[in-house]
Amino acid sequence: MGQDNPAALAPHCIIVDDEMPLRRVLVRLMRADGFICHEAPNGHAALELLERVPATLMLSDLHMPGVDGMTLLREVRERHADTAVIVITAVADVSTAVKALSAGAMDYLTKPFHVDEVRARVRQALEKRLLIIENRGYQQRLEARVAEQGQRLEALFLASLQSLADALEVKDRYTHGHSLRVSSYSVAIAKALGLSAEDVRQIEIGGRVHDIGKIGVREAVLNKPGPLTAEEYQHVMTHPGVGWRILAPLLDDVPRALHIVRSHHERYDGSGIPDGLAGDAIPLEARIAAVADTFDAMTSVRPYRPGVPLADTLAELRRCSGAQLDPDCVTAFLGALEAGAIDLNAEASRADG
Repeated sequence: MGQDNPAALAPHCIIVDDEMPLRRVLVRLMRADGFICHEAPNGHAALELLERVPATLMLSDLHMPGVDGMTLLREVRERHADTAVIVITAVADVSTAVKALSAGAMDYLTKPFHVDEVRARVRQALEKRLLIIENRGYQQRLEARVAEQGQRLEALFLASLQSLADALEVKDRYTHGHSLRVSSYSVAIAKALGLSAEDVRQIEIGGRVHDIGKIGVREAVLNKPGPLTAEEYQHVMTHPGVGWRILAPLLDDVPRALHIVRSHHERYDGSGIPDGLAGDAIPLEARIAAVADTFDAMTSVRPYRPGVPLADTLAELRRCSGAQLDPDCVTAFLGALEAGAIDLNAEASRADG
């Protein structure tokens, strides 16, 4: 078995100075302390070196032609944050030292310097670099744990919402399948409109619980086998406000979902409920859900009527576009349906299952 090459494990150091004698002094010193050394006569050459060499340490003069030490320092901090930089200057000026340290230098040396001083400053800089890297690793691990806990909390949250949906399903079996389909159709519309993944996630949640307010509707009305009277219809249409009041404490961090619960019966022409919003004043996610809700309500079989044929339903959506429904959302739905992003048979099977 071969042995590891010690040189492969040695840290790299870049010495940057426009004066060759000073570079040679520092190279001898750092090599004696176990570094693999590279020389650069100016800041530009140092940046080129850094693209090829994973340097642990850089010792850099401040005053150089072209790319000076301060510019080099800022570039290194931005592009190679794990490289510890010690700046060196012949001018013992406190303001310059403060400026360099504020820009991210690990330490500051003035010429002429003693060998022992350089070694001490390098040791301190590398210790500080290691602490920063370890702290970053700890922070990343902590963030990963927080994210994991967040996922668990979200799973519990969704389970709570599902419990509410299950409670509604006991009152009205139709509503469960309907909500699953509305959620799926709404997601397809949102994706067709190019919304973000987070917006799509919230819209999916909103679709699942958009009718949760029907928990407050009398079962005799909810399960009536025939058409509703005007009073019964008004009673049913209290469900957006009821659902909003139930879910507002739970959905404050997913506002798009909450907007769907409250506003999915608003109409594009302003004649809807509960707030009489019109056009773009209706949250986009609620306009999306309104199209999905209308389509599924028409095509679903109810005890008192058969489902409307698909061709007639699509014709009705086009007729309602710009009046009851947002025309852009209708177009997105029709496009998603034509592109195969909505599989009506699969949705019916999934909801019934």
